[in-house]
Amino acid sequence: MNASLARCSDAELAALALAGQQSAYGELMRRHREAVFRVARGHVGDATEALDITQETFISAFTALARYDGTRPFRLWIARIAVNKCRDWARRRAVRRFFTFARPIEEATAVADGLPTPEEAVGSQAELAHIHAAIASLPGNLKDVLVLRTLEGVSQAEAAQILGISEKAVETRLYRARNKLAEGLRDGAADRV
Repeated sequence: MNASLARCSDAELAALALAGQQSAYGELMRRHREAVFRVARGHVGDATEALDITQETFISAFTALARYDGTRPFRLWIARIAVNKCRDWARRRAVRRFFTFARPIEEATAVADGLPTPEEAVGSQAELAHIHAAIASLPGNLKDVLVLRTLEGVSQAEAAQILGISEKAVETRLYRARNKLAEGLRDGAADRV
């Protein structure tokens, strides 16, 4: 890490990256990659998919860097791109699922679901996976708010700005998301007993 780049603001780093200094964009990635990964992981519930989405987010951000407004927080701008990438992932997954299930029944036995059996899941890993799955199963509009506010810790105003909705809508969706998540976790616990 270049010490002089570490002292630069995100806007300064973006300007340097646009001027061709690759290490400046590397510093932006270093600063924001964990937050982007947390947004993606919270949205999709799978670490491998979240890593792919994180990479796609930074590639898209680099190609769109000229459109970044340096007067606004880079964190919010990159989070918006990450949320959009998660939505793209969900749409692609829905299409894949449709075509997977549209196969003739004799071919369906060759399609693996990729989920571990209950016997393979143990202890806290199973519980953590259950929580991630419950979050991932929330409707997109509720999941976005929950991930940004609870997992990523952005303010209500920042979440509203990222999602393009009012602060009141953020508050309402967060309330609904928490209730739906609690309900899903209670139902899942009853199913496992």
